[in-house]
Amino acid sequence: MNGARHPILRLLFGNLILLTVAAQSNHYLARWQVHLWLGGLLVAPAALSVRHRAGAWAVFLAGLALDATTPVPFGTQALVLLAGHALAYTWRDRLARSEASSQVMAAFTLNLGAFLVLAVVEAWTAPRVAGQFGRLLADLFASQLALILIGPWFCALQGCLLNPTGRREPV
Repeated sequence: MNGARHPILRLLFGNLILLTVAAQSNHYLARWQVHLWLGGLLVAPAALSVRHRAGAWAVFLAGLALDATTPVPFGTQALVLLAGHALAYTWRDRLARSEASSQVMAAFTLNLGAFLVLAVVEAWTAPRVAGQFGRLLADLFASQLALILIGPWFCALQGCLLNPTGRREPV
């Protein structure tokens, strides 16, 4: 399998790095009961940089990895991220796809939407806890701030993984 023709493994490797960084960050933030969710960063580079099928597979598999660690029904995050990928793929012709700022803003928007959808799903499937709304707002604020801070790095990392030669290839 040629890595230039099949970018799924390259996207998955970058997503694995991001999931590891997020898991380690969540470990250190657990003291303050804050949880980062960076699903928008999993979606944006895949939707804006590669063809639809390759990006959709990478996003769906990363979503399944996220589902394995959360108390929502299995496949929920994967389907939400897949829907975000389809939405972002329709935007891609309207954005400067090679610009890191465009990718980060797309990731910011996707992360906000997916976080809110997952909050509604979690409210239906998990028991309600007092102060849940305040915790969700804190998690959303922390997630969006972390996304803005590490987004340019991750988008550049995915760009280097997808095209290690530095040549621009048509997508």
